[in-house]
Formats: sequence, structure tokens, C-alpha cells
Amino acid sequence: MKLKLTGKKMVYLTISIALVVIIGVGWNITARTSYESAAYSVLASDGSFEIREYPDLVLVTTPMKSQGSDGSFGRLFGYISGRNENDLKVAMTTPVFMEPEGRDSVGQMGFVVPENVSSQRIPSPTDKAVQIKKRNGGRFAVIRFSGRMDKESMVENEERLRKWIVARGLSDSDGFEFAGYDPPWTPNPFRRNEILIRLK
Repeated sequence: MKLKLTGKKMVYLTISIALVVIIGVGWNITARTSYESAAYSVLASDGSFEIREYPDLVLVTTPMKSQGSDGSFGRLFGYISGRNENDLKVAMTTPVFMEPEGRDSVGQMGFVVPENVSSQRIPSPTDKAVQIKKRNGGRFAVIRFSGRMDKESMVENEERLRKWIVARGLSDSDGFEFAGYDPPWTPNPFRRNEILIRLK
């Protein structure tokens, strides 16, 4: 049995879909902007590609395997929830920086320590698997994309970014970071993901 839509029903359906999309986008932007985000300056922009200058950042980090499915996110969340020497609750920030496992290196996940905390004495973690580390500033080439950040999308976007770097005559480093800005329940079309490659 085929369902026929009259002109009026079609208009209502179109308006309903548009409202859902607008509400979804609005909610996601509001949710994302409610967190302090790591500062950077945009030196050049080309569609989904950018060259950015980052200052030194302080991260609370932990070893990571399989993009955080090993409990790494939970360990970091425990730290900002008060599992530290001062029982201090630390505000969540964006993005979550992640470095994948390499042939000779362990993967790492890190939250940026908010400026009001990093400018004072940062409380030490009580979990031995959590550390406070400095992320050196510098110039980075960045590609931004939506959707789920899985192995396939990471490989594809890293390749696109490296080709863009070569096309601009820039020199890059071997490693890369990826950054996620949204909670896991954010619909794929509204997600903000990034891959960052440090420039020499």
C-alpha cells in the first residue's frame, strides 16, 4: 500500500524536517560553545583546511588504545571530577586531543587544562595512569570533517591533509593528532572532528 502525500502534508513534512535540523544544529553549537576551547590563531584557511598557530597548552593525559575504548576517557573524566590531590573539580574543555598508537609509541588521550587552573598550581592526579603534560605550541596543518571518527575516516582525512600540505610546499612531521569536540551521542552530521599535523 503506497502512502500518498497531499500538497499540504508535504509542506508540513518539509517544515517538520527543517525544524528538527535547525534544533539539532542549534543544540549542538550551544553544547559545544558552553565549554572553554583551546586557543589558536588561524594563519591561513582553505575550505576545510587551515594552518593554525597554537600556544603551549597544559594537558591532563593518559595512555590510550583503540580510540578510548580501554577506559582512557573515564580516567581523565575521573580526574576532572575531583579524583586529584585537592579533590578539585575541573571544568571540561574542548577538544579532546588524541594521538594514535604507533609502531614504537603508546597512544595518548588528553584534556586541555582550563586557563584558570593552568595559571595556578595544577593538582596532581591520584591515578598513576594519569599525568600532567605540556603540549608544545607551534604551527599545525588541520583538516576539519564531520561524521564518525573511525579508522577509515582517519586514514582518508590524514591522506587528504598530507596531500594538501605537499601542494602548498610545506614540510610536515611524521606523526599526527586527532581532536574531537563533541559528546558521543552527537549525531554524525553535526560532529566536529579534526586531524592536526605539526609543521616543521
